[in-house]
Amino acid sequence: MSAQSVDNVLESRYASAEMARIWSPSFKFGTWRQLWIWLAESEMELGLPIGPEQVEELRRTAHQIDFERAAFYEKKLRHDVMAHVHAWGEIVPNAKGIIHLGATSQFVGCNTDLIQMREALRILKKRLARAIAALAKFCDTHKDLPTLGFTHFQPAQPTTVGKRAATWLQDLVMDYHEVVRLIDWLPFRGVKGTTGTQASFMELFEGDESKIDELDRLVTTKAGFQRPLTISGQTYTRHIDSRVMHVLGEIAVSCARFGNDIRLLQHLKEVEEPFEKDQIGSSAMAYKRNPMRSERMGALSRIVLAQQQVIDSTAAAQWFERTLDDSAAKRIAVPQAFMAADACLVILENVANGLVVYPKMIEARLLSELPFMATENIMMQAVKKGGDRQELHELIRVHSMAAGAVVKQEGKPNDLLDRLAADPAFGLTREQLDAVLDPKLYVGRAPSLVGRFLAEEVQPILEAEKEALGEGAVDLKV
Repeated sequence: MSAQSVDNVLESRYASAEMARIWSPSFKFGTWRQLWIWLAESEMELGLPIGPEQVEELRRTAHQIDFERAAFYEKKLRHDVMAHVHAWGEIVPNAKGIIHLGATSQFVGCNTDLIQMREALRILKKRLARAIAALAKFCDTHKDLPTLGFTHFQPAQPTTVGKRAATWLQDLVMDYHEVVRLIDWLPFRGVKGTTGTQASFMELFEGDESKIDELDRLVTTKAGFQRPLTISGQTYTRHIDSRVMHVLGEIAVSCARFGNDIRLLQHLKEVEEPFEKDQIGSSAMAYKRNPMRSERMGALSRIVLAQQQVIDSTAAAQWFERTLDDSAAKRIAVPQAFMAADACLVILENVANGLVVYPKMIEARLLSELPFMATENIMMQAVKKGGDRQELHELIRVHSMAAGAVVKQEGKPNDLLDRLAADPAFGLTREQLDAVLDPKLYVGRAPSLVGRFLAEEVQPILEAEKEALGEGAVDLKV
């Protein structure tokens, strides 16, 4: 890249090479040529006057794309599809007359869009599987480790580190199933003619609708799709783009939510994203360990969500059989959204595989709040010793307010248990009170719920994606 040209940072800095390739000119225009070959093959098979030597000439030269010559023709003709038809026609003199036979520009435009989205979704499916595997391992490892729960980012009933991580994992599992569903559902535009009426093919096949249906089916099958749309305008309905972008948006939401929680936990010094040996957190503050990967994930997720809005408004703005105001928006928004979603999942997998847990920090924060949460159990024990429940409740309220003031106003440790042990109304020793503070008594079914979730909902995905996971395959102890 020239130092004077604009850098597409999503491609050069964030997205994987695998994803960027799907949106490259080579893939796009190579797919155009493949579509023209499939069309010619199918038309020949159905009896149109196309010779096998012409189709073979197309196959033999499919990868000989002269981008400079195509640019010359596009400047002259102001039409990108016809530019490539003419540029290829110069290379295949015997076959140039059958290129694009009966088709409209959106035969290559729309069908290529659908192929690109399908292939990009397959990459995201693999990325999701790898992210799921990484988080599943973390959940399994830490499903029994008690931690302070938070609602409104205020101390709440304890949970476990693995149970909290399972909420992140559950979002990704939902995303995975949506991507699988979308790949299976995604239809092909097929061969539909200029306004979706197939009028040009009615002319070619002399009104034989069965042959037109078979042509549509043949090209669709060669492209690897299960079915073509029955109804289209000049383009496939842009509602399809909206569906795809909403699934990308769900992935972005899941990644952002995970990243935000990691940023908060890193502030609490309980869980940190990986930090390399020579990594610099700040150019001025050498001690800093900033959660830059999680922050980047949040930034990239916003790119996806912004492009989703562009595509939704584009789909809503279409007129009748087609308007061209969709083209520029789609060319920018769809590749950007896929590359940003891909980058988010690459980062998530990296962070999940390298999360660092600090059990002592987790325990210290939990124990500092646990006396307040244990008061109901303490009250029950005191009642068993003959105390009055209502009187004890009021005493606990008074002692809790006083202990809270000591923590907040004086910065001292929580002394609630000392206060309760010194109050004869409770009849409990400090040792008896300490026994009530086992954190595992307050996490409910968190460990078993994680185990059940991993066994019933996550393990089947890991089994189905063994090939994609490769060395990243996880053997969960569930």
